[in-house]
Amino acid sequence: MRWSVFVVLQGLILSALFGVYYIHQDRVIVLKKPPASIAQWYKPQNKRQVWLHTMFNLRREMLAVGMYASAQDDKNLQDWAGKLSQHYQKIGEMVPEWQGRLSPNVLADIKSAAQEKRYSDVALGLEKLEQNCKSCHVDFRAVTATMYRAPNFSNLSVEGAPSLNAHMRTMSTSVNKLKLAFVGGRDDDALSAFVDLKRDMNSFGAVCGNCHKQGKPYPSPVITEALSVMEQSLKTGDLKDKGRALGTLAVLACAECHGTHRISYDIRQLFTEQKSWAELLKHK
Repeated sequence: MRWSVFVVLQGLILSALFGVYYIHQDRVIVLKKPPASIAQWYKPQNKRQVWLHTMFNLRREMLAVGMYASAQDDKNLQDWAGKLSQHYQKIGEMVPEWQGRLSPNVLADIKSAAQEKRYSDVALGLEKLEQNCKSCHVDFRAVTATMYRAPNFSNLSVEGAPSLNAHMRTMSTSVNKLKLAFVGGRDDDALSAFVDLKRDMNSFGAVCGNCHKQGKPYPSPVITEALSVMEQSLKTGDLKDKGRALGTLAVLACAECHGTHRISYDIRQLFTEQKSWAELLKHK
């Protein structure tokens, strides 16, 4: 009796899980998150981005082994095969959870073929090793890059605003108020919204300087020129001039930055923020 009850309960649990998935199947994307231990090899925990440099080294070493095997250059082939072995084994040392995903036998075959001057076998071994690399990249590369290389703005704030997101929403509101005002023939309100927008953009520029220390300032000279054109069109231009000026300003001051930062930041939040079961089960 007890065993039958256990089986029934397991069946009910599986049915419930399947039901949840079925309800959400048009909204669910299944991804594999990398082990938390990889974080120590990325900024900010690591200043040198050791994981990235290890990957770069492996790519260069695989190319070198193939190149020198093709040229039958034994000295360089042995040298680079040794470097490849060193960095490939380092993957399992850096992220122990991935030790089982490695193919040490393939690596051993490459080294043996290189020592015995079986150059065609070296090439075959490299193909197998590349497939091994791809299997991990398919599962983890996009998620890992987003989690550890996409910018994190959650700890930034603009003076006078409760959060960076709140400040961004204020600027977005000013843009829309500006458009609504001049379309509705309320020129004074349009100029007032423009003044607010320009002020908030300048405040926001101080935050951008935290990362872009040597890059272009915000607002950049091009954006500053677009602001001047916008202001002039509000004073003397017709409706078409105002619309064109606002469109240009929105692309330069909003869309170009969002295309780089907002997409990656939003996805990073999805991967890193913990969701409760109540949130996950919503399907309205």
